[in-house]
Amino acid sequence: MSRFRISNLFPAIPIALVLAGSMFSHSCANTTTPPSGGPKDTIPPVIRKIIPEDGTVFVPAHRTKLEFGFNEYVVVKDAQSIYLSPPQEKAPKYRIKGKSVIVYFENDLDSNKTYTLDLTNAIADNNEGNMFPGYTLTFSTGSRIDSMMMTGTVLDCNTLMPVKGATVMLYAYQGDSTFVNDTLKVPTDSLPYLRRPDAAVKTDDWGYFCLRNIRDTLYRLYALMDENRNNKYDPDNDKVAFLDTVIRPMVKVNDSLPELQKYLMTDTLACLARKSEHELHLFKETPSKQMIVNKERLGERTAYITFMAPYAEVDSLWFKGIPSRKVITQFNIKRDSLEIWINDPKPQPDTLFLNVSYLKTDSLWKLSPTVEEIKLSKPRKSIAAKSSSRDLKHEDTIAVFTTTAQGETVEQYGIEIEFKYPVVKGAFDSLEFRYLNPRQQESKGKYTVTRDSLNLRKYVVRPEVKFMPGYEYFLKIPHRKFQDINGFWNDSTEVKVSLPNDDKLSNVNLILSGVHNFYIVDLLNEKRDKVLRSYRIDKDCTLPFPYLKAGKYSIRIIEDVNGNGIVDTGNLLAHKQPEKVRFYKLADGTFLIDIPEMTELDQEINIEELFR
Repeated sequence: MSRFRISNLFPAIPIALVLAGSMFSHSCANTTTPPSGGPKDTIPPVIRKIIPEDGTVFVPAHRTKLEFGFNEYVVVKDAQSIYLSPPQEKAPKYRIKGKSVIVYFENDLDSNKTYTLDLTNAIADNNEGNMFPGYTLTFSTGSRIDSMMMTGTVLDCNTLMPVKGATVMLYAYQGDSTFVNDTLKVPTDSLPYLRRPDAAVKTDDWGYFCLRNIRDTLYRLYALMDENRNNKYDPDNDKVAFLDTVIRPMVKVNDSLPELQKYLMTDTLACLARKSEHELHLFKETPSKQMIVNKERLGERTAYITFMAPYAEVDSLWFKGIPSRKVITQFNIKRDSLEIWINDPKPQPDTLFLNVSYLKTDSLWKLSPTVEEIKLSKPRKSIAAKSSSRDLKHEDTIAVFTTTAQGETVEQYGIEIEFKYPVVKGAFDSLEFRYLNPRQQESKGKYTVTRDSLNLRKYVVRPEVKFMPGYEYFLKIPHRKFQDINGFWNDSTEVKVSLPNDDKLSNVNLILSGVHNFYIVDLLNEKRDKVLRSYRIDKDCTLPFPYLKAGKYSIRIIEDVNGNGIVDTGNLLAHKQPEKVRFYKLADGTFLIDIPEMTELDQEINIEELFR
């Protein structure tokens, strides 16, 4: 719905009612028989009056009230969608009076300032719930209306999917540092922590935003998922995004611009046709304060501790009364979680005392050497099991492990063996690998075994033979060849795997060039919420993705700058963006590769051009 002066509204109301019916009736999918009282109402509410009129100046800053009169009785479906920019400490209030919605504020507005009040997704008619498409009222408590505007899009940094409901915030730029409350000088990037923005708006279903009627000056641009709705950044709860550079609005407000219209979110063509000047990537910041935040003893000989921030710097750790040589530890890839095992089959005390020497954030926000003692009590179920051995199950007396082998990925990932507890004795040369050809002739094959670099309980077996269609492959793990820290030995098991024999499956080969850094290449499903295959590369290569069912897939490529194999997030105060993510885009502008049945597809991608 375009913005217009109220004086021009009344003659157009009959026409507006008719047009509204034709514009919005297609969005209703009700096919049931209408009630006997007449056809179902599918027409959204229409504004008949606005007080003060759009564009009014010298609006009183004290006890300000805004009235929106409709052609029918309405309800406020979402009070949070009544959004004032610049926002106040408290959200706008409202009350219903007849067919009008009265919006008012608990605090006085600032003087000599342009305000916008947006009603998108806030109001519906009282009977059928038809949503009012939205309206943005502009007014000023001073003598003039600011006339500039700025547009953009907020995307999730990992999926590049649009983010709905993000708060986009502008802060007037006054140098790399500025004063807060005229007393405290802070870096500009600290402002989202400390005060509300100079202008703000919410993103729509497409992650799109338009900051309208703003001053012609320099700004810093941010976005966040404001979980507690206070228009300030809380790093413990909120996701955040920021633009690297200082920006200035270049476009003047003009009600005829598509970017200022109110569209149905189902109108894909119209929504995508809007110009987006800036793109923000929303990320969850890693905490900067370092400390131990959680600990738990999982069993007789195993426990873990977690740290608030990643990359914890642990100098040493030791248990009271237990030799250090009997302690096994393993960090996760982010070094914010530490698994601990005691390599001693003897019964352990009901309470263990663990001392951790590490760098902890002190009261001055500096990392200082600290020794922290942690009390680890044995789980109650472990104490009960010790007193009632008759309740022991078979898996409580053996070295438990799982084997994973999938035909679609065995050529890439091999056969995985993961033990529940660390292995202290193992005879990997005792494994038996054999295979049967289609004529049931059996052969034995060689294999290699490597321990996973991130999980000391996990091993990967890679047969040296080439996998062939129609063959059956077997890996046998013999009895009593592996002993874990509990002193238990393994049972025998055998895993079988074969390549898929469905002739309808397809293969995709990614031919990658322009590779001058570390990258992670993922094949995702159509919704981009599941990684189906993944590779890490650092040079030009061809990556095979075999045995794919007919369907739509996405190719995600992550620039792994530090080569650690994960997507590192950003940091606002350090002005560090998350590692770059790109999705391969086809010539038609879509991000989905449609793979039909029985297809061999070679897809060339120039990484350098993709990230340019």
